Amino acid sequence: MANRHLARSVVLQTLFEWDTSHADESTVPEMLVRNVEEFGGEDTDKVFMETLLTGVIAKRADLDLVIEKAAPDWPIDKIAPVDRNILRIGLFELLFADRTQVPAKVAINEAIELAKVFGGESSGRFVNGVLGAVYKEMGEPGKDETGKKEKVKRENLPLEKLGGGIIYAEHEGQYYLALVHDVFGRWTLSKGHIETDPSPEEGVKRVVKEELDVEGTVEDMVGENEYIASHPEKGKVRKHVYFYLVKAPFETLTLKKSGGLDDAKWFRLQDILDLNFYDDMLPIVTAAVQKLLDRSSAKKKVRA
Repeated sequence: MANRHLARSVVLQTLFEWDTSHADESTVPEMLVRNVEEFGGEDTDKVFMETLLTGVIAKRADLDLVIEKAAPDWPIDKIAPVDRNILRIGLFELLFADRTQVPAKVAINEAIELAKVFGGESSGRFVNGVLGAVYKEMGEPGKDETGKKEKVKRENLPLEKLGGGIIYAEHEGQYYLALVHDVFGRWTLSKGHIETDPSPEEGVKRVVKEELDVEGTVEDMVGENEYIASHPEKGKVRKHVYFYLVKAPFETLTLKKSGGLDDAKWFRLQDILDLNFYDDMLPIVTAAVQKLLDRSSAKKKVRA
């Protein structure tokens, strides 16, 4: 088999040259040919390199949005060019490559190796943190038996508190939920950090206002969940999220497009459970839907 690690190195050289020179996309094939001659070998998989290179360039906007979501403290133009393009390669293989050819962990490990060879002193740790965060969001495909070790260490990890809103409205006799869509292709709930707020309820009210420009009334807590995430700088952190029902007027949603979110919509309750949710979000959303259905049933009995 051709040396794909070397092939990725040549693709990185080409992406770096293209990125830093601000050259036109039409010049990329010529750059690749030149870099193959200079850095590659006879057994270098040229088809693999061309597919990887053109794929990264075609998906660059999507990849950069994912980087912004996974590393919110690092604007894309502030990341070192080498690290930026290593992340693009790693994320492309992680998100879009054939997983039978490039398993998720191979994509991550190959990117880390590129960072160690071509990046700075902290590049490997940074790339590992970003790709690890994305891998977690994906549901850790191909995860091996590491769950028990993670549970043992959970209590020792730094704790971050977040609040989430299950925003609902009544319109023409029906309940609607406001959901946000992320660059991973999932519908989810509006949420954010609430460590500095006086209470979880105040935090949730602020979060939904900032993210969706919704003036809501925070009601019952529906549930909570906790998960471990990888931060590019802090390493592994424990995130605990409190989810509350938030009553809001049925008005146009104005999404603050940041942190990897790209859309926000109102959905009727009967359409909610057919959407693509994260596994840990589905029980929360289901509980909220059931609570609203119970309210609707109670109102009908009162009228009767």
